[in-house]
Amino acid sequence: MAKDMLKVTDLKDMLNKTRELYGDKPGYKIKIGKGQYKTYTHNEIRDMINYLGTALISLGLKGKRIGVIGENRYEWELAYLSVVCGVGIVVPMDKSLPANELEEVIERSEVEAIFYSKKYEEIIKKIKYSEKNKLKHLISMDIDIHDEGIYSEKELIEKGRELFEAGNREYIDAKINPEEMRIMLFTSGTTSKSKVVALSHKNLVTNVMDIASVLDIDSSDRGLSFLPLHHVYECTVGMLVSLYIGAERAFCDGIRHIIENLNEYKITYAAFVPAIYESMYKNIRRMIEKEGKLEETGKRMQEYKDKSMEEKKKAFQEIHDMFGGNIKLFISGAAALDKEVIKTFRNLGINLYQAYGLTETSPVIGIETNEHSRVGSIGIALPHVKAKVEDVDEEGIGELAVKGPSVMLGYFQNEEATKEVMKDGWFYTGDLAKIDEDGYIFICGRKKSVIVLKNGKNIFPEEMENLVNKIEGVKESFIFGKQQTDDKDNIKIHVKIVFDREIMKEAYKVETDEEIYKVLADKIKEVNRIMPKYKAIRGIMISEEPLIKTTTNKIKRQANLALIK
Repeated sequence: MAKDMLKVTDLKDMLNKTRELYGDKPGYKIKIGKGQYKTYTHNEIRDMINYLGTALISLGLKGKRIGVIGENRYEWELAYLSVVCGVGIVVPMDKSLPANELEEVIERSEVEAIFYSKKYEEIIKKIKYSEKNKLKHLISMDIDIHDEGIYSEKELIEKGRELFEAGNREYIDAKINPEEMRIMLFTSGTTSKSKVVALSHKNLVTNVMDIASVLDIDSSDRGLSFLPLHHVYECTVGMLVSLYIGAERAFCDGIRHIIENLNEYKITYAAFVPAIYESMYKNIRRMIEKEGKLEETGKRMQEYKDKSMEEKKKAFQEIHDMFGGNIKLFISGAAALDKEVIKTFRNLGINLYQAYGLTETSPVIGIETNEHSRVGSIGIALPHVKAKVEDVDEEGIGELAVKGPSVMLGYFQNEEATKEVMKDGWFYTGDLAKIDEDGYIFICGRKKSVIVLKNGKNIFPEEMENLVNKIEGVKESFIFGKQQTDDKDNIKIHVKIVFDREIMKEAYKVETDEEIYKVLADKIKEVNRIMPKYKAIRGIMISEEPLIKTTTNKIKRQANLALIK
């Protein structure tokens, strides 16, 4: 059963109501030097948002579009929240975009001001002088004082404080229409083709209330921000949920520091993508192997299989201690997680749950919980979300469609694209899924990426990639269909494998590409033995070059296919 949650109508309402509940609790823990931290309470966070918003309005930005770009940090969050809660429309921008695409986003979004971190200063300054955009104000997250036409975010907060204390209530009293577009999100893909998802306050707060109502987290918890904040997954599940429940939030120092950060901040919950959990799984396995305890641990896991999570945690305390010893919940999103990884984590007493959603749904559609978890599923749909599958085949698989208040307003200024995905209030996700008799949703793969064989059978590349990725020494893989030269209708399954030379050397004592190819070809034969004949992998390519992916680690199938061809 979902918990009863505090009802909020919009993000401003959320910040105001939760201030009363959690004002004195720590909201951010920020590293300011080695072993030195600064803590901001929820009261201080809300004050900074209000002061910054007041200053932005004083710059003439009321009702304007304002961009935010940079690494995950509290200044990014203050910028986003101050804009959205009473100034205008916020446009979070992908920090990994090349300069030309960033310029295009700035032009298309018609932002008049942009918050940015030091790394983007040079390119943002150049873009400002282009005639093609409306950019007037540059706001740095890093400088302390106004400098050569560039505003300091810190100084604007101070300016806003002075205005507020002098009686300026324009921002504080700003009315929010929860149904209007207030967030513009560019989907991944080249910017000229990328669509702009229009989201409202209502979209986001209904998703936040739903997530908080089903997850076992509250104001005593500490979250770690790692995934890019411009993406709605981290923005909603990380930033907004933390503020709503009054939790503490810390910012990760980078992918190599995840384990270290989980320890130093005593993190209790975090959201990552499958690659991170798969890497953790391999590290756990290596550690156990090194200690010569693989067989013993396997037996112990079997013995504790039906015990409570608390009992499992005590039995495998040394593994919990790797992650700081405080983890209550790990959430995985953005792609399917290997079932073996899920089972192992849960058997060790670590709650690892799959979530699923899209930018267009603000984003979460379904998430596993303590009450609703079934390995391989994404749990059941959230309380305010209805889900169904359409055009179902004989295996019960069809396109997943969802309906609810967290579904986007539409694609901004793109009626044609909106009509393609919205039908009678239902949003068609483009993902194939099946829903069992208990309402558990199982995602099978992208409709567009399914490979249809000559015999009419469907191959889901994601499912097969999971099997290949389990091979020791494989970093990632890409399954694709290849037409046969003598028979265009006959498609054979091929795989491109990205390998780790160091691990190949350590695990198989091989060094040359020829030797590595031979080992991996033998391993693929083993994979083929556990699959139906029609799914067998008939060709292999090996490489050390990483696959082309989106910023949330999803494989860009067309781009990778183009490289192969």
